[in-house]
Amino acid sequence: MNWLKKIFSKHTQPQPEDDRDPSQSNAYDLIGGEKVLRAIAQCFYQKMASSTETTTLFAIHRAPITESEQKLFEFLSGWLGGPQLYQQKHGHPALRARHMHFAVDEAMRDQWLLCMKFAIEENIKKPEHRAAIYEAISTLADHMRNQ
Repeated sequence: MNWLKKIFSKHTQPQPEDDRDPSQSNAYDLIGGEKVLRAIAQCFYQKMASSTETTTLFAIHRAPITESEQKLFEFLSGWLGGPQLYQQKHGHPALRARHMHFAVDEAMRDQWLLCMKFAIEENIKKPEHRAAIYEAISTLADHMRNQ
């Protein structure tokens, strides 16, 4: 998480009840916390469901899509320095292992990033925050490729 820590240099001390890792960045707080991350997750899946460019990606998601939306929100919360919601419910994210049974090639990665870029641009106010988070999530998405 050092890459986000450098970008979001303003640091707030986490409260013990937050179950937050003080070594992580506080990007979670700077972009608006839970409200913004919920909006990103919702916008991400709305884009995926409505875009003709993402039909392949949408087809591999099982219904109800609200479960995937909730998991994305929980993951982003911890990944951006907020409460470790995903880890509390599901254990370590182990994203690559959890997605190994899907064929994640460049096209699938690009479809996913299309939705994420849209969601980030719609919901994060500051351009420098949008750029930093998109750059970091792009690296993560590229790491997910298994084809």
